[in-house]
Amino acid sequence: MEETKKNPLAKESIEKLLWRFAVPSIVAMLVSSLYNIVDQFFIGRSVGELGNAATNISFPLSISCVAIALLFGIGGASAFNISTGRGENDAKEKEMAVFYMGNASVLLFVCGVFLCGITQIFLEPLLRFFGSPEDVLGYAKTYTRIVSFGFPFLIFTTGGGHLIRADGRPKFAMLCNLTGAVINTVLDALFVFVFQWEMAGAAFATVIGQVVSGLMAVYLLGHCKTVKLCQKHLVLRKTYVGRITTLGLAPCINQLAMMVIQIVMNKSLKYYGAISSYGESIPLACAGIITKVNQVFISFIIGISQGLQPIVGFNYGAGKYSRVKESYKKACVCGFAVSSVAFCLFQFAPSQIISIFGNGSEEYYQFATSYFRVFLFFTFLNFSQKITSNFLTAIGKPKGGIFLSFTQQIFFLLPLLILFPLWFGIDGIMYAGPVADFMSAAVAVGMAVREFRRAEYR
Repeated sequence: MEETKKNPLAKESIEKLLWRFAVPSIVAMLVSSLYNIVDQFFIGRSVGELGNAATNISFPLSISCVAIALLFGIGGASAFNISTGRGENDAKEKEMAVFYMGNASVLLFVCGVFLCGITQIFLEPLLRFFGSPEDVLGYAKTYTRIVSFGFPFLIFTTGGGHLIRADGRPKFAMLCNLTGAVINTVLDALFVFVFQWEMAGAAFATVIGQVVSGLMAVYLLGHCKTVKLCQKHLVLRKTYVGRITTLGLAPCINQLAMMVIQIVMNKSLKYYGAISSYGESIPLACAGIITKVNQVFISFIIGISQGLQPIVGFNYGAGKYSRVKESYKKACVCGFAVSSVAFCLFQFAPSQIISIFGNGSEEYYQFATSYFRVFLFFTFLNFSQKITSNFLTAIGKPKGGIFLSFTQQIFFLLPLLILFPLWFGIDGIMYAGPVADFMSAAVAVGMAVREFRRAEYR
């Protein structure tokens, strides 16, 4: 018990801990989203609408990378933190924590290599399945074929960042991502504007930044602060892989649901756009930009939820339930504040935001402005589902987190995306967003209330 009292996760103020863990997580997530935003900016300025549409077509593969990273990154980090908390009084649990760290690291890289191979082999069928029009396909193939070589490094950096944070080094996790993003931005300007390599230049810049970040993450995980990884910890074992996968399923499924939604939305935008005044490419280009701008806001929310993870995971494992409850409440306050700022930006400055990524026709700006204001209307509620889902996973209750991950994307948004356009045309795609957001927020609040009514929190 004496060691537990010495652990900062058990004794420091919740505000200080959230600041320490959430800020680097937010920066890491922002940097990750900036890879797409930066490419979108340079491609929009050099290639135009078709280039922006191409990056939107390939976006499901980027979501797949994040899904794998969260599956083994958050899963491994959650298992590590819970075992570390229990390990203060149990030597066996403490040893198990190291295996979770090692097994998660191996799974991240192996799955990244596998996804890269699948993309290279089935590139054109995948892009067509994602909804690529003929005039966009060539741009999408050029960009995606190159960026897929960075998938193993992107997945390892993103997932490894969670493991590095769980090891008590959030600033180093942030540094990995920040270094890659700076390299990507500098090389984007050089390759796209100076060398005029257009789509290929943006793709090469992205891969080089990801490789550097990935190698930094490998070094940091090889030199952990709280544990020592040995070769035996890298040997995959069914027990550890199962636990990691179970705890990482909720955030992974949330990302996979986003990928399914992205594919359905691309196909819907292409079909209903073709029979509207906008045409096929304008809705795809606008939605792609807006999705990635929204990812910047989501990065704050995910960063807060990830910063919450080691705090509640350790304290729940150590039986300090009052600190668990306090941590969740303060994370929600932060999430609501960020969400409210995003809501104001999306409602009052949509045309200014969209103009950053290049010029377009009157119809282009008209669709983009409407999409911002309608589809993202309930942005100020979106924090609740993600924070609550990750919270349930962090305290070792992945079933609740998995269910909550399904609500917004699969249970609500997917059927609405199919049904609403039948009645309202392309505008129905926009109306589906706020309805799904409101319903998923209501479910998240209900699940949080039920959890905190349990006896241990009183």
